[in-house]
Amino acid sequence: MDIELNDLQLERGGRRILTNICWHLTAGQHWLVAGGNGAGKTQLLKVLAGDVWPTPMPASSSKPDALPARRYRVGGQWFNEPAEAKDAIAYVGPERQDRYQRYGWDYLAWEVVATGLYRTDIPLQRYGVTQRRRADALLKRAGIAALSARRFLSLSFGERRLVLLARALATRPQVLLLDELLTGLDGANRERARGLLAGLRSTRLLRVSTAHRIEDLPPGVDHLLRLEGGRIVYSGRATAKAIATALESGARATRDGVRRKRAVERAALVTFRNVDIYMDEKPVLRDINFTLRRGECWVVHGVNGSGKSTLLRAVYGDHHAAFGGEILRAGIGAGVPVSVFKERTGFVAPQLQADYPRYLTVLDTVVSGLHASYGLNEPATAAELRRARRVLKRHQLTEFEQRTLGELSYGQVRRVLFARAAVTAAKLMLLDEPYTGLSGAARTAFQQALEQEIDAGITVMIATHYDSEWPRHATHEIELRRGRVRYAGVIR
Repeated sequence: MDIELNDLQLERGGRRILTNICWHLTAGQHWLVAGGNGAGKTQLLKVLAGDVWPTPMPASSSKPDALPARRYRVGGQWFNEPAEAKDAIAYVGPERQDRYQRYGWDYLAWEVVATGLYRTDIPLQRYGVTQRRRADALLKRAGIAALSARRFLSLSFGERRLVLLARALATRPQVLLLDELLTGLDGANRERARGLLAGLRSTRLLRVSTAHRIEDLPPGVDHLLRLEGGRIVYSGRATAKAIATALESGARATRDGVRRKRAVERAALVTFRNVDIYMDEKPVLRDINFTLRRGECWVVHGVNGSGKSTLLRAVYGDHHAAFGGEILRAGIGAGVPVSVFKERTGFVAPQLQADYPRYLTVLDTVVSGLHASYGLNEPATAAELRRARRVLKRHQLTEFEQRTLGELSYGQVRRVLFARAAVTAAKLMLLDEPYTGLSGAARTAFQQALEQEIDAGITVMIATHYDSEWPRHATHEIELRRGRVRYAGVIR
């Protein structure tokens, strides 16, 4: 399949997203689409997939001999609509992944892969032995055969991404669209994904990927399209220099460069004693013991599925200790609801982004941080609006305040969630893979802001797969392995 875009325009909510896009993609190519948050990368992939329709040109400006804004060549014949091509296009990305969380699609992993055989979102029929074998074969190719009988929503963020990649390949696509595919994967799963994709390089499959980091670059990229403000600023061969320029890492430190602060005994903020956490009657965390004290900065690390997200959500109050264990929080005693703790705790996580209503405005989203709620039960007060607007200004998001989350890019929504966490003036920040989807420039800005907060005495617990995201002034670390603490203490 070939795809051609000719002077394509795209508007969403009355705002121009893409302008004068001229782009010809040919079977066998592997394009990298790069650009900052809000540059239009994800919307461009949605246009290619046929999920979003270009904005028609005014009749007065159209030329009689102009080519259609979007067309597909299938079987040697050009089509001006995506209907003939959609079944040959597969799409994997964080927004598609979030739908499973948002709608509660909690099928077995092999069933999710099997839906790709019929190009449906959810199982619409009972699958037999043949479908199970084909799905399991793809999971085995991806190196995650052990996840076959696991519920999708019980999997980690990275494990879900690999299952959805296997699902995409089950469709036997001619075009594969990969939006931030490797983001959120640990080292082993990143190599599994790369290995699976490397096996496709000898085919005539047309691939289009997006990425913000050099380390998240899929294998085999040979062409580069760079966007700024919804316009193409570069289109051509993907030289090493061009990729390095497009994917500025934004990293200023490595784990080895962490400046270890001297541990100071301070008041306990959160204590775990013999904590087990169960989900769907299965243990996710076992025998967790540690004390988070005021002013400390803890880094939580471990492979996908080790329990990092569950641990942070347990600290926040979304999960409770099983019988025999206890979670103690400063100021939260008998008769005091955990919501009081949440209202003075900043929280940023992929799960929060997946669940948050897309129709809410940015301003209401930030105000909701004052109530630790998903949306608002009552209209915001004048004082709350002033407070939220101050935070939006500080985070350079004022221009977005009346836009809905559904109008923003994935990275822009993550920036809004940072502002939602900051509006609480929290003394504790819980950050689960907080920089996912952020461009290098945005990532650097937020890393600097976080380090300033740490220097000012805020308590932080951050989960990450990237050494470059360890705060410079981190004091402690927790390494998890298969739901148990392998190490907890001052940074080694």
